[in-house]
Amino acid sequence: MITLNINGQTVQTDAEPDTPLLWVLRDHLDMTGSKFGCGKALCGACTVHIDGNATRSCVLPVSAVASSKITTIEAVGTSKVGKAIQDAWIAEDVPQCGYCQSGQIMSATALLATNSKPTDADIDAAMAGNVCRCATYVRIRAAIKRAAGSLTT
Repeated sequence: MITLNINGQTVQTDAEPDTPLLWVLRDHLDMTGSKFGCGKALCGACTVHIDGNATRSCVLPVSAVASSKITTIEAVGTSKVGKAIQDAWIAEDVPQCGYCQSGQIMSATALLATNSKPTDADIDAAMAGNVCRCATYVRIRAAIKRAAGSLTT
């Protein structure tokens, strides 16, 4: 059994140690908010936070995060920054198909948790690994700026 700290809760799984975290979340723990996109950590749909850092979960062995604090899209809104991002996503009408949005939100939250006044270049760097097939990038940038503004007022 592998013991994990996910969204502030201690959970156990009988997954093999080399099983990617994404599959443990989705198939073993029924947490389906993080999505499978490419399986190569290139698209960002599977992004979760590992000790506060945006991390691709599709290639990360579950054994590598047994002593880490894992946050998924299911709980990101419990933090002030995560809630601000979610509210801004709604206000800016960001999602189109929505498939990539959990990963986008996780990356944006990690950015604002460490940089409350990101420049366009900061946003580009933080979001570069997240692909949106619907091309809602303009709305994503606007939502990040809106959330940043709401956190500094």
